Amino acid sequence: MLVDDQALVRAGFVMVIDSQPDMSVVGQAGDGEEALALAAELHPDVVLMDVRMPRGDGIQATVRLHALADSGTLPAPRIIVLTTFDTDEYALEALRAGAAGFLLKDAQPEVLLESIRTVVDGGAVIAPTTTRRLLDTVFARGGSPGPEHPAAAQGGGAGPGHGTGEGSEAGSAAPGGGHGAAAAPAARTPSPEQTRLLESLTPRELEVLRLVARGMSNAEIVEELYLAAPTVKTHVSRILMKLGARDRVQAVVFAYEAGLVAPQD
Repeated sequence: MLVDDQALVRAGFVMVIDSQPDMSVVGQAGDGEEALALAAELHPDVVLMDVRMPRGDGIQATVRLHALADSGTLPAPRIIVLTTFDTDEYALEALRAGAAGFLLKDAQPEVLLESIRTVVDGGAVIAPTTTRRLLDTVFARGGSPGPEHPAAAQGGGAGPGHGTGEGSEAGSAAPGGGHGAAAAPAARTPSPEQTRLLESLTPRELEVLRLVARGMSNAEIVEELYLAAPTVKTHVSRILMKLGARDRVQAVVFAYEAGLVAPQD
């Protein structure tokens, strides 16, 4: 389902998506309120969501769609936020709202299509320019955006969307035992709630979470820790469950905010 207040933008997405044999556009909405009603009717697998729209922006619509899914009103769609505004605050708000991806509208068509397939398979995608600045600035300064969306400046372009699932671009390893761990200390002290969640993880799960936060795929973690693929998949599933994270992106955000890993590592 496409959600964008510009009809020409939606028309371009339709041409790209409907050209593929394994996907099709089932509906279009021009604002956040219309998106909620249409999603409840159509139950889309994936929603491409604009940020700045009338009658409910994309961040608010993402939050409300997940609330509807949590209430059992509709199956939870995988949401990719697409915007012309390359700002760290928008990206972080989108991920916290439950989006599985954040891409710029100037991404190449093949990147968009691959991103859709990635989120359907349970992965997540973030524009690489956004990922690096997100880790190097937002987390490094220890800040987080407030509830209001700041004024956005039109920003730089994105290359191929790298997910925090299969082969993504994220930060590096945090201190601690295990293969590939860095020696630099983490930059932030976890809150009491973050400490509780960290303590709920086993030592092996902490090790896997560190590698997930580095952007490693399950296959790469298998090679790094010499574990069986089903074992790694089980560890990742348990990590997400214990942290209450919808996907790997939210687990990575948690790892950085809790100080388990740090951008300067």
